[in-house]
This record gives sequence, structure tokens and C-alpha cells, in this order.
Amino acid sequence: MTPPPMVTPSLDPTSIFEIFRGNHGTELLTAAVTHFRVFERLSPAPMSFDELRRELGLAERPAIVLITALRAFGLIEAREDNRLTLTELARDHLTPGAYFDVGGYVGLASDSPGVLEMVERLTTNRPAGAATDEAGAAFIFKEGIESAMETEASARSLTLALAGRARNVAPVLAANYPLDDARLLVDVAGGSGIYSIAWLLRHPHLKAIVWDRPEVLKVAEEMARAHGVADRLEVRAGDMFKDPMPEGADVILLSNVLHDWDVADCTELVHRSAKALHPGGRLLIHDVFLNDALDGPLPIALYSASLFRLTEGRAYSAGEYRAWLQEAGLIPGEVIPTLIHCGVLAGLKVTD
Repeated sequence: MTPPPMVTPSLDPTSIFEIFRGNHGTELLTAAVTHFRVFERLSPAPMSFDELRRELGLAERPAIVLITALRAFGLIEAREDNRLTLTELARDHLTPGAYFDVGGYVGLASDSPGVLEMVERLTTNRPAGAATDEAGAAFIFKEGIESAMETEASARSLTLALAGRARNVAPVLAANYPLDDARLLVDVAGGSGIYSIAWLLRHPHLKAIVWDRPEVLKVAEEMARAHGVADRLEVRAGDMFKDPMPEGADVILLSNVLHDWDVADCTELVHRSAKALHPGGRLLIHDVFLNDALDGPLPIALYSASLFRLTEGRAYSAGEYRAWLQEAGLIPGEVIPTLIHCGVLAGLKVTD
């Protein structure tokens, strides 16, 4: 069946994603109350982030995921000196021994599979494995990691699943961030290619390269043919951490890519992308964005927990992304919203 023209959805599906990710709120709250005893530990006196992290026995990444969520819940807040303290809500209702303490009620879920899985992920700082925890992450590809993206059936299934969200968001991205002056777009880890296709349909002069794993690119080829842009969309197999990045791009797109990786890998990808751009080129980071204070918004904090469980990354703030762009010699702009909590942040390359 030929897909319909790529158009903006008439109804905003954001609420569906919020409902879908809502279970992570239960998991994080229950883990904080019963397994990590966050409120008991913070009750006597405020702590710095690092002090609390060490008290909980957590590495930096899981600590950011957990504490960001608790701040977004309105249970922890930062004082002017940046030390973390309990809010009145948490002090009244989640401090052991308080008259109105409901921690025991929350603890009824302490042994549920989802909570125990979240505790395991937070404690080990490892994503769920493709086969075992030693194998790596099932939903990302990196050399040395067993990945679903290398097997035809699983790669196709996951790529098509992610394409469901992309079909909603891509037309909004293409409309809100036009590429009138671009000739070549390189879509790094572009998956189904739907983001590139949305721009190709708006700009007849534009060409695109979707750069991803071989099994994933089979879906991108089908999508390009179905939308009538196969003559302007090249699929190119590669490893974004090892292989030379396609050159000659006016625009390089990292759409929902960086949130899968830790800080070191993210900065490496940003620097590699910046190096491949010519002067006047732009690197586009299309993703979700936490507040710079790492205290929400709540839907992004819960999505961050989902990413944390399945990948080596988490959600990052616009401030974190801007710092990486500047370190790579790019000039960051403002975040332009798209759909389903996403936005696009551009980094302009002025000189080599």
C-alpha cells in the first residue's frame, strides 16, 4: 500500500506518549521511597547532588535520571546554594515517622517487576541487555554490543515502530525548520529515513543521505520508493562511531540519536559532525530537552527514565547540548518546537 502524502497530523498525539511513559513515574517514586530511601536520607539536612549521589551509591547518569524525576514530581528542590532538600510535600508525606507518611502505601509496589527492573538499571548503570546484562543494549548499535539492529527481523520491527512516531513529527520538523538554502542533508542514524523524506517532499532541489546500519536501511529504501523520492535519497551503510562521516553536507541531522548515548559518545558525535560540515553548514539536534536546571519537565523526566533503561543515554538539557556545540566550534541557536515534546536546536559552523 502506498503511504499517503506526508502531512501534519490533525490531532496532537503527545498525550498518548505521556500515558505510555507514565509507568516510569511509579517505578522511580517507589524505588526512591523503598529501595534507596531518598526521603529518609535527605530528611536531616540538605545535600549537594554529589553528596546525595554517593549516599545512594549511584553513578552520575542514574543519579541524574532519578533526582531529575523527583524534582519534577515536586518532592525535591534545590536551594539557592544548589543543595538539594525535601519540599514540604515530601517532608509531610514521605518522611518515615511523619504523621501523614504514605511511604508504606507506595511500598506496596516495591517488589513489582517494573520497580525491581528500574532498581537494577539504576544500581548497575547498564541498560537492559539484548540477551543478558553482559551483552549490551538491545536497541542501539555500537561495535562490541549485541544489538537488535543487526538482525533483519528485529531491526525491521524496531525501525517500523519508531517510524510511527516519526510520521507524526517529521512533517512538523520540515515545516518549522525549512531547508530552502540546503543542497545535501546527511541524516545520521536516520532509521526509516522519514525525517529526510519529509524535507525532500518540501524541497525538490534537496538530496539526502540516510546513514545507518545495513538492516535498518532496507526499511529506508522502501520508504523512499513509496514516497517517490528514491532518486534523491541515498542509503549508505556505516558505523557512526568508526567510519568517515559522509562529506559535503550543508545540513547534518541527529534526530533522536544523542539521547541514546552517554556524554562522552555524544560529544564525540557532535565533534565528528561539526568536522564534516563545511563553513556555513548546520548541525541540527532534534530531540527532547530537559530544563537547564534538570528539574523537569515531568514528561521529559519520565522519557529520560525510559531511555535510561534501554540505552546508554538519557534526556539532556538544551544547556548541555549548547555546551557541546560550542566545544565543537559551532554557534548554537534557539530551540524550535516540533511535536511530541521534541524540538530542533541548530549549531552553525562559521569557519573550519
